[in-house]
Amino acid sequence: MIDLYTAATPNGHKVSIALEELALPYTLKVLDLSKGEQKLPDFLAICPNGRIPAIVDREADDFAVFESGACLMYLAEKTGRLMPTDAKGRSRVLQWLMFQMGGIGPMMGQANVFFRYFPEKIQPAIDRYQGESKRLFTVLDSHLQDHEFLAGDYSIADIANWAWVRTHRWSGVEVDDLPHLKRWMDVIRQRPAVLRGIEAPPSRINLNKDGDDAAKKFSEEARKMVEMGQNKKDVS
Repeated sequence: MIDLYTAATPNGHKVSIALEELALPYTLKVLDLSKGEQKLPDFLAICPNGRIPAIVDREADDFAVFESGACLMYLAEKTGRLMPTDAKGRSRVLQWLMFQMGGIGPMMGQANVFFRYFPEKIQPAIDRYQGESKRLFTVLDSHLQDHEFLAGDYSIADIANWAWVRTHRWSGVEVDDLPHLKRWMDVIRQRPAVLRGIEAPPSRINLNKDGDDAAKKFSEEARKMVEMGQNKKDVS
């Protein structure tokens, strides 16, 4: 049994999708980030960085893993699935996993902060992070022109990148001009395990269904978290 400490964020959904794909039994432990539950001592004992997601493998002497990419690697290696075992195949998956962790995630995260959450609209910062997110999307689109998935078969690399790219509208970045990326997004979205994973827990906002007023309210709540994090020199 795996305990998954998480919240409805792209990084959190990366791990819940993987758990669903691997059919591993898990207990969902949702943390309320707005209340700072990720900074409480019990969770810090599992994740010193105080950020979700993290997992505890109850079948392996309560072994704890934090950082979403490390969680994905652990689960893939534990099961022998979603990542090849040969050196070259494994490297291909890890390259695209690092692409997400070092590029897609941080750039989209900053786009979210400046486009959605900051009380002031600092246009050069918005342009910078939206532009870099779009550039990275273009890299994915170019690669996917000749590949069904990012690294051979469907893998944790696809899960990690998809969990972020699917939220592109929240970052203010469109993908209509990236047909290969859209094809890949649609194919992955059709997987039953993926649909279950993004409901564990469900996102609090859906731009297509909830509308601008709900998005504005959610952004205001998130802005308070950003401001709180600034005061603590730590934004979750």
